[in-house]
Amino acid sequence: MTRPNKYRARKTSVDGITFDSQAEAFRYGSLKLLEKAGDISGLKLQPEFAFMEGGKKAFRYTADFQYLRGNQVIIEDVKGVDTDASRLRRRLTEL
Repeated sequence: MTRPNKYRARKTSVDGITFDSQAEAFRYGSLKLLEKAGDISGLKLQPEFAFMEGGKKAFRYTADFQYLRGNQVIIEDVKGVDTDASRLRRRLTEL
């Protein structure tokens, strides 16, 4: 028997891709439409970022989406609940 998700998120598949929540799947659909309309480009799923400390990899962070809007790189993480961990990740990526 599988354990239910802590925040009651339900895995959802779109275009053969399984997302951790319906909110993430919905956002993917929205981003695909924006990309098709030419508002954004270079949509990437699950981009990884390594954070270094003293020349060594301290930890890595995997976001939900990355894309370009004009010349600006946008990194998104879809959250239904804002947790201490998500606030910390947001602060670290804003540096």
